[in-house]
Amino acid sequence: MTAPDRSDPPIEAQVSDRLRTRGESVAVAESATGGLVGSLLTDVAGSSAYFDRSLVTYSNEAKQDLLAVTRESLDSDGAVSAPVASQMARGVRDTAGVTWGVATTGIAGPGGGTDEDPVGTVYIGVAYAAPWGSEASTIDSNRHEFDGDRQECKKQFAKQALRDLLARLQERV
Repeated sequence: MTAPDRSDPPIEAQVSDRLRTRGESVAVAESATGGLVGSLLTDVAGSSAYFDRSLVTYSNEAKQDLLAVTRESLDSDGAVSAPVASQMARGVRDTAGVTWGVATTGIAGPGGGTDEDPVGTVYIGVAYAAPWGSEASTIDSNRHEFDGDRQECKKQFAKQALRDLLARLQERV
């Protein structure tokens, strides 16, 4: 992964500028990041113009209750998976009625990792709500791996969630 250009504004400011310019809104469903994505978004003055909410859905029950993540997906794929990240992003987008939903689910450590998903793994879902009838709404998720202790991983997960959102915003001109 390439390091961000230090001459660029912080990622949260870039996301803010893009959302404001387009008159779009965002809500976040956070598991692994425990509220850090929402915190980054609200670090930018005037974020109330585009930021709706951040739900910390740490337990499987919270994911089901607040985001309509299916029991079947949690059972078969596990809470730390691409399908669950996608369902979380869709769930927060649709329940909040916003343009963009972003979700994080991962393993910050120090324990809990597996060979398939070691400590430092995060799945980030991004869901876009296109205008009704356009059939252009999308949901995708990406897997990322980072090194560091628990706090470092969480910070990296949160920044990556905003980078993934910005990438989707830039795709939709």
